[in-house]
Amino acid sequence: MKVLDRFLKYVSYDTQSDERSGTTPSSTKQKLLGTELAAELSQMGLQNAHMDDFGYVYGWLPATPGYEGIPCMGLIAHMDTAPSFSGTNVKPRVVAYQGGDIELGNGLSLRAEEDEALSRYVGQHLVVTDGSTLLGADDKAGVAEIFTAMEYLTTHPEIPHGRIAVGITPDEEIGEGADHFDIAGFGAAVAYTVDGGELGELEYENFNAAGAKVTVHGLNIHPGSAKNRMKNALLMAIEFNAMLPPAEIPAHTEGYEGFYHLQQMAGDETTATLEYIIRDHDADKFRSRKAAMERIAAYLNDKYDAGTVELELRDQYYNMKAQIEPHMYLVHRAKAAFRKAGVEPREVPIRGGTDGARLSYEGLPCPNLSTGGVNFHGPQEYIPVESMEKMVEMLVHLVRAENA
Repeated sequence: MKVLDRFLKYVSYDTQSDERSGTTPSSTKQKLLGTELAAELSQMGLQNAHMDDFGYVYGWLPATPGYEGIPCMGLIAHMDTAPSFSGTNVKPRVVAYQGGDIELGNGLSLRAEEDEALSRYVGQHLVVTDGSTLLGADDKAGVAEIFTAMEYLTTHPEIPHGRIAVGITPDEEIGEGADHFDIAGFGAAVAYTVDGGELGELEYENFNAAGAKVTVHGLNIHPGSAKNRMKNALLMAIEFNAMLPPAEIPAHTEGYEGFYHLQQMAGDETTATLEYIIRDHDADKFRSRKAAMERIAAYLNDKYDAGTVELELRDQYYNMKAQIEPHMYLVHRAKAAFRKAGVEPREVPIRGGTDGARLSYEGLPCPNLSTGGVNFHGPQEYIPVESMEKMVEMLVHLVRAENA
């Protein structure tokens, strides 16, 4: 099956994760695709292909005879899509792009003057949305590329390789993709996640990440008699947010610059909540960001009485660079595989995280590879077909025994 056909099949499944469910997987619909993926691995001839109770899909391709001594390599992707935008009833279409704007539907378009990446894909075929959903290239493109590479290897037994383990996770988009990953059962000595952006991107640095919940307790009095008595929780919540650096938000940062990101706010005069994510590549700056929030909470509690502001901070994952540096041959091997596929690799920092970040800290070194996708998590998401095809070629080169 061609990688495009596989991808279009996978995006027809709604696998949106749910950060509030408290279950694993966070949405049972992920298991529908998981069941299909396990069946495909089995049909290809991978051994022990199965989906476990948590919705993780595993299988492994035996080594070519004579190459059993090569350490097992893992390839990992995730099946869920982001909870921030609908993944229900995705209607993809393939556009032969000749330049200019692309009308999507629902009043949305890809505008060449606003999307600098578009100009790089003139003459290629772009899979786009109808403007009502995300596409799901993050990370069903990664799944499709890994599976297509595995199928290619099973039909080309002359290509020498060691044992290859495949793992597909649920719930990566809500930071829980590594929660129940069976590293021991997976059996790989090292691995790569295929969960990045544009073709050629190679990532082994990611954000240190934390979540923050601010709960503000106010005192509501009838507005007619509230003078010197009311403490409006909504206004105090606004005051908390206003004390954070206004330029240190996603809309004003790039590269290695960290940020505070307000994701949700709700409440009334009595109780208000603010939910943030905190991100920084630098460990000291990451700690400083959390300390800044603690100082703001302490200041407001001193100003408005103790207990007015409650701050909950929870670390989510850490920069995997420290775990990858002792295994830099993985980065060099990936660069060589990209070049053999005719793609010049680019080392870029991840402005986010992957399952690989946590797995690296749990003993499975795991750099991240591109999928080819652009504009993840929204209706303007797209992916060039040619990029997916190149990633299949790159993965085949990556696992070849002579590159070990």
